[in-house]
Amino acid sequence: GGFLYSHLQQKVRNAEALAQKYKQQQEALSAQLQVVYEHRSRLERSLQKERGEHKKTKEDFLVYKLEAQEALNKEKQDSMNRYGALSSQHKILKNQHEDVKKQLLDLQLQHNSLKLEHRKTLETHSQKYAQLQQEKDSEVANLQDTVFKLREESKLLRKAHQDVHSQLLNAQAQMEEFRQLKEALQKMPSFK
Repeated sequence: GGFLYSHLQQKVRNAEALAQKYKQQQEALSAQLQVVYEHRSRLERSLQKERGEHKKTKEDFLVYKLEAQEALNKEKQDSMNRYGALSSQHKILKNQHEDVKKQLLDLQLQHNSLKLEHRKTLETHSQKYAQLQQEKDSEVANLQDTVFKLREESKLLRKAHQDVHSQLLNAQAQMEEFRQLKEALQKMPSFK
């Protein structure tokens, strides 16, 4: 009985020691579990916060996407309007270009026609000028001959004038001599 009692006490002590060990392990596990729960709680709060932020970010993104889509649509509409205006302007400028091109072609044809007419006129004027120059040269030659003849005639007339003048002087001298002679004769008594 003593041996059994002793054996049972030993078993009880062993059981108590084992119970103490399990209790310590349970406390350690409880502590670890508490840490895990706290960590999980922090993670859940963090996840909730992340979800809230993600939701806000998603909402912000949707708003941004909507605004960007509206801005893009507006830009597209503005671009289409600008393109339409530029297209109309291009059409007008193209028509103006065609008109200017046609005018240029007409002016080139007119210029060529005027150039040809100018060349013909220049040739006619050159021919007329050559003819007039020839006539002028001929007239100048005739005038030079006439001037030469007139000079010769003038010389002859001058000489004839001098001869006449000399004759006149001689006649005057003779008249003077006759007058003196007449006066002398009138003074003579025998003449009276």
